[in-house]
Order: sequence, then C-alpha cells, then structure tokens
Amino acid sequence: MSDVADEAMPDGARPETGGIANPPVIVLIEPQLGDNIGKAARAMLNCGLVDLRLVRPRDGWPNERATANASGADIVIDNTKVFEREEDALADLNRVYVTTARTRDAIKPVFTPKGLAPEMRANVSRGEKVGVLFGPERTGVRNEHISMADAVVTVPLNPGFTSLNLAQAVLLIGYEWWQAGVDVPDYQMMMNDTFPATRDELDRLFEHLEMELDNSGFFRVEAKRPNMARNIRNIFNRANLTHQEVQTLRGMIVAMRGGKYKA
Repeated sequence: MSDVADEAMPDGARPETGGIANPPVIVLIEPQLGDNIGKAARAMLNCGLVDLRLVRPRDGWPNERATANASGADIVIDNTKVFEREEDALADLNRVYVTTARTRDAIKPVFTPKGLAPEMRANVSRGEKVGVLFGPERTGVRNEHISMADAVVTVPLNPGFTSLNLAQAVLLIGYEWWQAGVDVPDYQMMMNDTFPATRDELDRLFEHLEMELDNSGFFRVEAKRPNMARNIRNIFNRANLTHQEVQTLRGMIVAMRGGKYKA
C-alpha cells in the first residue's frame, strides 16, 4: 500500500490505489455467491483497485458473506454499485475489456493480462476511465458481452484446463495492473542490519580457514593444495556472505580448535 500523502497525489487519488486517480473498474456480471464477490474484492484491494460494480448479483446486495470474505477490503465492499443492466454499469467508461478463455467468432484485439496492463495504464494516464468485465462463474461471458467490449483478455494457461474461479481471474488482471506501476527489482538480498562482506574480510576468512586446514592436515597432498583452496574459496564466494556471516564463520573456526574468537 502506498505511503504517499493525500496532498501529494493527483486530485481524486487515494493512498489505497497507489496514487492513481481513476484505476480500472471491475464489473462482475451475475455473480452467484457472496463468498466469491468478497474474495474478488479482497484481490482487488491487494492490487489498488477499489471500484467494484455488480450486475444482477444472484443473492442480492449487500451480502454478509461478501463482507466476511473480503477480509478487511471494506472500502471496496462499502462502495460497490449494483446495476440491473450491463449497459448502465459500463455507461461512463471510455474503454471496456472482457475476460474469456474461449475462442469466439468476433474479430477483436486479444490481450494477455500482462499485455493489457500497459494498455490500461496508457489509457488512464490520458484521463480515460477503463473497466474489465467478468462473466458469471458457471458460464463465463456471453457473446453479447464481448460485443460491448473494445478488446478481449485471455489468460494463457494449460490448454487442457483453463478454469479459474472469480477471485483468481480478478487477481491475475489486478496483479499485472499493479506491477506495471511499481518499480520493484525481480531479485534482492534482504540484508537487515548487516551489509555485504568486503573483499578484505573474505580474504582474511580464507587465509584463516586455510591456515587451520593446514594445521589439521586437510591438505594431505601438497600438489593438490592450490586447486583445493580455490574450490573452497569458490564455495564461499557463491554464498554472497555478509559481514556478520564472515564474523560468525571465523568464530566457528576458532571454536573448533578450542579457542575464543575476537573480531
């Protein structure tokens, strides 16, 4: 969740949306169970989406099961809008995307969720309001729903089993939307209160270890010693040791010969 203060955001933006004034709308057509609606709301807020619209929810609205399954995504549940007609739910949107796993006859652009995310970001940056349409859990969207959309979104999954529950489908779209707007490295080492060991610290560790291995008779064949020492150094170099880990290892080396290590 963003820590950006309200006053530092564009007009209409809220912290829970990551600073975006008008994130995509999620439209659920004829959702059946309140449980599924609540789980979809939870997935939405995970990804900074807060505008949920329901078209003819089977069990009515509000729904206690939806609130319970939203697990704290109250801002989504409390502001959910209910419509009787799809056309009314989509009336204020500039762009509409419909999710389906099945091949249809209509000639439409087809996005993956990953491909859709920058498309929606670009549209939103121009001030457009976009929405993603999800069909009923049992049947999915119908042809008339596809005709209402500018493009289709299909998740590339196992061709033999593409079935997703409602919350999963919402999360896949929302996740790609959120990831397209954050700058998080694909890999990072959590260092906590320490820092990477310096080359000098590593060299001192290797010299200390090799000295003790010499004393213990580990290097039995002198001709093989250089190659064995290099292999040992490679093992530790691959570990990306921290300053604290080097100190711990040196303490272990001393302790094994009955001494007490002093940094």
